[in-house]
This record gives sequence, C-alpha cells and structure tokens, in this order.
Amino acid sequence: MDLSKAIRIAVDTGKVELGSDKTRKLALNGGAKLVIVSSNCPKHVLQDLRHYCVLSSIPLIEFSKTSIELGTICGKPFPVSAMSVIDEGNSDIMNAISSEKRKKN
Repeated sequence: MDLSKAIRIAVDTGKVELGSDKTRKLALNGGAKLVIVSSNCPKHVLQDLRHYCVLSSIPLIEFSKTSIELGTICGKPFPVSAMSVIDEGNSDIMNAISSEKRKKN
C-alpha cells in the first residue's frame, strides 16, 4: 500500500495528532505507534523527534513530501511538518512503513 494512502486512511479512521509540539510530547512519553515528519521539517525539530523516538522505541519515517503536501494528504488546509499515529484505524500504515524502509535500503 502507498504510504500517502495509508496516512489518509489513518487520519480518517484512526487517531492521529498533527503538529510538532504534540508529536514531540507523544514521542517523549511513548504514546505514539509511529511518527512521520515531512521532508522540510525544521532540522532542530527532526533531531528532537529522532532522539525521543529512539528513547521510546517508536519508528520515525521521514516522508518524501513537503509539509504542505502532508497537510493536504491529511485533509487539512494547513502545513503539517510532523504527525504521530496513536491508532492506525483501518489503515495498513505499519506495513506501509516497512515497505518504505525497504525502498530506502
């Protein structure tokens, strides 16, 4: 499954939090199953999220699209530089991230 499609299904049927501040808190306390950041996420935010995800054993995906495109995929009229998936709902996002990681390697 395409990662963009999986993100949209997770937004529509599951529970996600949008925004770097909320995502940072969820990554720090281990409340997320997955963290996704846009390709133009600010460097300091990405470094913090990477660090917190490692500490909490949460997978982090650097999405190949910009924050504007990620916001559009989520159905929002604003940019989304970071998001966390708390419940994937009917999406197959956890399998989609596995295939996304394989493509990069």
